[in-house]
Amino acid sequence: MDDKDQKKQVPLRISKMLWNELMAWANDDFRSLNGQIEFLLTECVRARKRGAGAGMGRDGGTGGGADGCALPLADWNNE
Repeated sequence: MDDKDQKKQVPLRISKMLWNELMAWANDDFRSLNGQIEFLLTECVRARKRGAGAGMGRDGGTGGGADGCALPLADWNNE
């Protein structure tokens, strides 16, 4: 197995509200929670490469790209 096929483990802390939303979405799509998160991150990276995530930068901007990947963090961090 070469390096590009190996998956890295990433500890992730998310709010209970976000976890519930992602879990429901994963169930709707017949995916595991990890599979759903990986799918969403992959789609956001693809959109960024296409230039759709133009507001998502290192400056911490909330973006609001055409693909819907850029969500204001404040919406999910407040329980």
